[in-house]
Amino acid sequence: MKFVDEFRDTKKAQTLKKAIHKLAARLAPTQTRPLQLMEFCGGHTHTIFRYGIEQMLPDSIEMVHGPGCPVCVLPMGRVDDCVALAERPEVIFTTFGDAMRVPGSHKSLLQAKADGADIRMTYSPMDALGLARKNPDREVIFFGLGFETTMPSTALTVLQAEREGITNFSLFCNHITTVPTIKAVLDSPDMQIDGFLAPGHVAMVIGERPFDFIAEDYEKPLVITGFEPLDILHSLWMLLQQLDENRHDVENQYTRIVPENGNTPALEAISKVFEIRDFFEWRGLGSIDHSGVKMKQAYAAYDAEQKFSVPNLKIADPKSCQCGEVVKGVIKPWDCKIFGKECNPETPMGALMVSSEGACAAYYNNGYTLKTGTTG
Repeated sequence: MKFVDEFRDTKKAQTLKKAIHKLAARLAPTQTRPLQLMEFCGGHTHTIFRYGIEQMLPDSIEMVHGPGCPVCVLPMGRVDDCVALAERPEVIFTTFGDAMRVPGSHKSLLQAKADGADIRMTYSPMDALGLARKNPDREVIFFGLGFETTMPSTALTVLQAEREGITNFSLFCNHITTVPTIKAVLDSPDMQIDGFLAPGHVAMVIGERPFDFIAEDYEKPLVITGFEPLDILHSLWMLLQQLDENRHDVENQYTRIVPENGNTPALEAISKVFEIRDFFEWRGLGSIDHSGVKMKQAYAAYDAEQKFSVPNLKIADPKSCQCGEVVKGVIKPWDCKIFGKECNPETPMGALMVSSEGACAAYYNNGYTLKTGTTG
């Protein structure tokens, strides 16, 4: 396949649907509950809802929408830190647009901008570095967030700033890591996940091998997956094939993009600039060991946390939110008492309602507000 419409071909989708139903029927006699298959990435969740994939599956398969939306899991305390940095008079604070509406304990970045803070949306960290060149009398801070997918571009921007001797650029680092997060989900006592769809864009950077522990230690099948509807359907078929054959392997459906050993230059840039944090706080999941990165001491001059004073407070999630249970597949979004009421895309309270890639936002925006799965 060469063109995007080929990955959305209706006939091929129907063929895969029939194959999935056939395998599911073969597995059904051994099941006491629906198979729970987790797509870790919010990008996969978006595809599943946009193309109605969940409605194509038999009742014996249940999709669980994981925590792989970095905007969604940003804790309130870190948003408060962003606002504190942005409200400094000497600062131009730059961020990707989807982080603007993430609620802190008092306000979001969008509200801080409305209150007069100089906050600018950028498409890349290099855009932020360009602002630092043009505004030598201002401090430009880039809000770095995302999984391993976006880490290389941030690291390379810091290295470029160092080469050019630009001293008024810094990074507020909130990058997070995929593997420890999947492990935290697997270690949850409520966990019932039978197989995983792993994010292809992360694997494009880190390769296949970091996922081996899921198959070897937890005996769960995993398929590295692309983001088009046929990618998702093909990967679900591959997962069912493993379950039917009583296998638990790491397989790569996204071979057109993902190399076995990852992207060496990207990994080298990450390794040069970042090191693993002892722990990182996640909205909806709490603290997860080794699930984030920070800047190495050699790059302290470009670290906004060291360059400026930030509150760095831990702010508890609203008690009414049940995002953690949704992420682990214990409940569906519509089982949360505030879903679609106090918590909606206009006034998000929970982690998974913040971004369009979050599970709750995906349910709400596509009209799935009732337990029947029908539109509300």
